[in-house]
Amino acid sequence: MQTKPKTQSMTVKTLGPFLALTFGLTWGIAALLILFTDQIVAIFGEITMTNPLFILAVYAPGIAGVLLVWWHYGLNGLGSFFRRLTLWRMSLVWWLFLILGIPAIVYAGAALKGTISDPFPFAPWYQVLPALAIALFLGPIEEFGWRGLALPLLQRRFTPFWAGLILGVIWAVWHIPSFLLGGTPQSAWSFAPYFAGIVAISVILTPMFNQARGSLLIAVLYHFQMMNPIWPDAQPWDILLFIVAAVIVVWLNRRTMFTRDSAVTDILMLVQGDSV
Repeated sequence: MQTKPKTQSMTVKTLGPFLALTFGLTWGIAALLILFTDQIVAIFGEITMTNPLFILAVYAPGIAGVLLVWWHYGLNGLGSFFRRLTLWRMSLVWWLFLILGIPAIVYAGAALKGTISDPFPFAPWYQVLPALAIALFLGPIEEFGWRGLALPLLQRRFTPFWAGLILGVIWAVWHIPSFLLGGTPQSAWSFAPYFAGIVAISVILTPMFNQARGSLLIAVLYHFQMMNPIWPDAQPWDILLFIVAAVIVVWLNRRTMFTRDSAVTDILMLVQGDSV
């Protein structure tokens, strides 16, 4: 008689190895970039968003998440994990927020800043295509770790509000090296508003993620929208508006944000069975 292969289910304690791998890889690479800038530039080129070491540092949460899923559940489990990319069902309101609400907030921030009429920064226009590709395949890969693994594990112990808030703080702290490196967008920004904005967008994404049953697709698209290169510069007004939006989202979803009843805690996409 065949038996089902044994797997070592993840627990909240798995967050320890996940954060160690994520911060170790990202901050380790950042330290090399800061301490040995000239040598690294000579080998890999200028420190920009397309520098291979910079990309590896950004991919760290996704790499850590995928490695841990493989370690605990094997290749079959990894396939089940990636099937969460096929989940797309959520309410029309959330889809409207994802597609139209986010740019509306950014453009409102740009109007307050006075940059809404700035010329399109890509000339000729098709130069935007590689920028869109970079935005899609750079930051969103983080979500295989942040929402793929960390948020479900946090929601096993905390309500969605606190889980999203805690993850937002961790996510913001993880970005600190990008403020110390030249050539990154964050190097020209103030850290405090950015920190608050990261926490706010983490809280906003949490109820959307839960309603979409833990969809990695939704998390990836949300992350892409947040760093979409076609949006105008709206710092720091867009951050203030996202904080206001986070307060409204929490209030409107207070029945689910402060109870774990509808919180997604599964790492794998299961048909039936226990949480894993």
